[in-house]
Amino acid sequence: MESMLNKLKSTVTKVTADVTSAVMGNPVTREFEVGRHIASGGPGLSWRIYNGTKKSTKQEVAVFVFDKKIIDKYQKFDKDQIIDSLKKGVQQLTRLRHPRLLTVQHPLEESRDCLAFCTEPVFASLANVLGQWDNLPSPVPTDIKEYKLYDVETKYGLLQVSEGLSFLHSGVKMVHGNLTPENIILNKSGAWKIMGFDFSISSGNPSEQEPKYTCKEWDPNLPPLCLPNPEYLAPEYILSVSCDSASDMYSLGVVMHAVFNEGKPIFQVNKQDIFKSFSRQLDQLSRLSPAALTQIPEDVRDHVKMLLSVTPTVRPDADQMTKIPFFDDMGAVTLQYFDSLFQRDNLQKSQFYKGLPKVLPKLPKRVVVFRILPALTSEFVNPDMVPFVLPNVLLIAEECTKDEYQRLILPELIPVFKQQEPVQVPLPILLIFLQKMDLLLTKTPAEDIKNSVLPMVYRALEAPSIQIQELCLNIIPTFANLIDYPSMKNSLIPRVKTACLQTSSLAVRVNSLVCLGKILEYLDKWFVIDEILPFLQQIPSREPAVLMGILGIYKCTFTHKKLGIPKEHLAGKSLPHLVSLSIDNNLNLNQFNSFMAVIRDMLSRMEAEHKTKLEQLHIMQEQQRSLNISNQLNQSEETKSTSSPGNEVKSIPGQLRVESETVLCVFSPQVSLTMEEKQRLAREQEQAAKLRSQQPLAPQTVKLTPNTTTQTKDLTSSLMTNMTSLSNLSLSSGPRPGLGQGGAVSAGFASGPLMGSMGSMGTVSNGFNSGMNLASAGIRPSGPGVYGGMATTTSTPNFTSLTQNQGLSQPNKASDMSTLDSLFGPQKPKVSLNQMVSKSAPVTGPVAPSPWVNQFGAQPAPQVNPMAMAGASGGFGMQANPFFSPQNFSQSITTPMATPAANTGVLRQSASVNNDLKDLFG
Repeated sequence: MESMLNKLKSTVTKVTADVTSAVMGNPVTREFEVGRHIASGGPGLSWRIYNGTKKSTKQEVAVFVFDKKIIDKYQKFDKDQIIDSLKKGVQQLTRLRHPRLLTVQHPLEESRDCLAFCTEPVFASLANVLGQWDNLPSPVPTDIKEYKLYDVETKYGLLQVSEGLSFLHSGVKMVHGNLTPENIILNKSGAWKIMGFDFSISSGNPSEQEPKYTCKEWDPNLPPLCLPNPEYLAPEYILSVSCDSASDMYSLGVVMHAVFNEGKPIFQVNKQDIFKSFSRQLDQLSRLSPAALTQIPEDVRDHVKMLLSVTPTVRPDADQMTKIPFFDDMGAVTLQYFDSLFQRDNLQKSQFYKGLPKVLPKLPKRVVVFRILPALTSEFVNPDMVPFVLPNVLLIAEECTKDEYQRLILPELIPVFKQQEPVQVPLPILLIFLQKMDLLLTKTPAEDIKNSVLPMVYRALEAPSIQIQELCLNIIPTFANLIDYPSMKNSLIPRVKTACLQTSSLAVRVNSLVCLGKILEYLDKWFVIDEILPFLQQIPSREPAVLMGILGIYKCTFTHKKLGIPKEHLAGKSLPHLVSLSIDNNLNLNQFNSFMAVIRDMLSRMEAEHKTKLEQLHIMQEQQRSLNISNQLNQSEETKSTSSPGNEVKSIPGQLRVESETVLCVFSPQVSLTMEEKQRLAREQEQAAKLRSQQPLAPQTVKLTPNTTTQTKDLTSSLMTNMTSLSNLSLSSGPRPGLGQGGAVSAGFASGPLMGSMGSMGTVSNGFNSGMNLASAGIRPSGPGVYGGMATTTSTPNFTSLTQNQGLSQPNKASDMSTLDSLFGPQKPKVSLNQMVSKSAPVTGPVAPSPWVNQFGAQPAPQVNPMAMAGASGGFGMQANPFFSPQNFSQSITTPMATPAANTGVLRQSASVNNDLKDLFG
């Protein structure tokens, strides 16, 4: 017998026929699509279990297929016996309807090659879970190989089997006759269901209280599939050919032992000598040792020992087993309550669902997801229960992976997102969804967020309930970072603004402003400036809370690093609006101070930014001006090199001009400078000084080596040099007083002694008159000298640069004297400086040597005191001339190329000079 069973199992294991060939031709395939092979079950694990779907409704099912090829080795009589036994079991299962029995959805269909029927979705048989993998696909599915039963699953599964037996024994008056792990099926939700009624026995007198069951005598000559599994049979079934409900309870005891011992029954039966084996087993059971039950939990160990008792009357019945303390587990009770929900009214259900969140964290995830979740989502069809069920579903969703959420939960939630009837239901649903919005936006695909989740948020903003609007506005900032920018910009923000403007509730208006203030950081700068800030001016309310909300948005925008308000907007819109709001009579002192603090900050930043801008513009203008002046100087240098001697001196009357590094002020006698013009002149002189400091020239310096012998200066050569220097100076063309009888050059160096001496030099003046027209050359005659024959000047020119650029630039080149010779006529002997001084103005007393002569004499030039020099010049002080400065004076007397021509006779003081000064300067 044992060898035959082993051969049968080996045959079942080796059969790997394709599912298409196995089910092809069976009527089951007309209505159901058969999928992959997932498990095995039934007597001897002979039924292959496939997943499938119903073609019409796409409902998921399990397809049980028995391939007749596995019994080809038997004779026809044995084949017929096996087929009849299998048919009986399926037909009996189809007639019985109970939650603890496997539900048949399509009855048995037979074809030439197989038997097939359809049931509710199935995961595997208990035997597969416990490690018996006969007739399974190769390789064994990972979910079956790695499946481990949790304690709560084991407890509640055994409780379910006990409840199923209670139904059979008490309700149907039937003995199962072959209760084994092979005939206990775990469905898709993890519930344990009974099948395999091939050897079931019904009572002969079901109307009487004491049912009587008649069993068949054990026939070892029958095929194994025609006999129950002897390892799970009660001893009286074999030894006394009797059975009753207690026999199934013995089988339950062996199943409990196998569950806690990796699928091994308590005894191994020798199928070759079944009777002898059972006799030995009977003796062992009568003195069962505690060591044999060590793997069974202690709180159920005594009950299992009673179930394995030799005496049937000692065994607890099925109803008693359902009430033992072992099954009073919180998880088991919770699962049991779910299975009886269809018997509860809405009030009982609501109370249960309210307490469920405390239980769910204590249950294994697999139990919650595959056992509790389907029961919860099935309640979505009852709108009144949705507000009580939804929090539990979302709590489970938090523990699920993104894939599990999208596969198991989201399809059930999508109809709830859109639920709007009855009227009183959607409001609590909206509240629940809003509280879990971060979960929904995190795990829901973007397409479903756009189509289902966000429309629900929009409905909440437009809801007639003020409480819903308030809650929505309070919750939106918590998940604003999860909303895509186009949806926020085009859908969410407009609805928030509408809610703020159209509501009559102060709380909604304030919450709208607070909501906008919190989500500003997720918006871009220009959207805030173009859409949010102008919206603030449209708010009609002037309550303090609203005004402070407006101030808060301004402040957030102003201080945020990414946003900020441009100074143009500050000056034109923001500050005027805030200033007008700040003086509202509804504001208290602290609120007013808050307004003023923000206003001051805005003003300070606006001032700083605009001042910085103006400074930068000023710097740019100065740089541009410096560049232009440099270009003009370069052009001036080019003009000098190409200009002719006859056009070297030009007169620009009444104008101010900057040439090289010298500022010349030329004006007519009829025009006097105002204070503003003098200030402007001073500023331009300062600017010229800055330009010189920024771009200094680098002239060559010539160090004069004093001679040991006194030499006289060639006056003609010096005069030529100075005349060449005048070519770049602008002189006035009108007549001016200040020169002597012979006329003098009014070129801004009247403080130089040379021009004073020229007033009495007849020879030189005659040469000027005869050789050239002084007016056309920029040198004009003047009336009686204001300063006693001394030329009038407005400033002392700096001849250093001129002489360095012209005279010193070619130190080795001889000066061309032909032009000057032709100008002065016949060549005359050169006159020394001492002779010129003695001829020009005879002095009665002894005359001290002139410092201008000594400068070019044998001794080095002494340090000249300008004040002493002025005093020596006939009592004329520098203060009397407003255009005469000590700096210019010092510069002129220390300039190497300045022409010395000091003459005490010329500088003598006269009453007419003082009077003319008074008339000129007032």
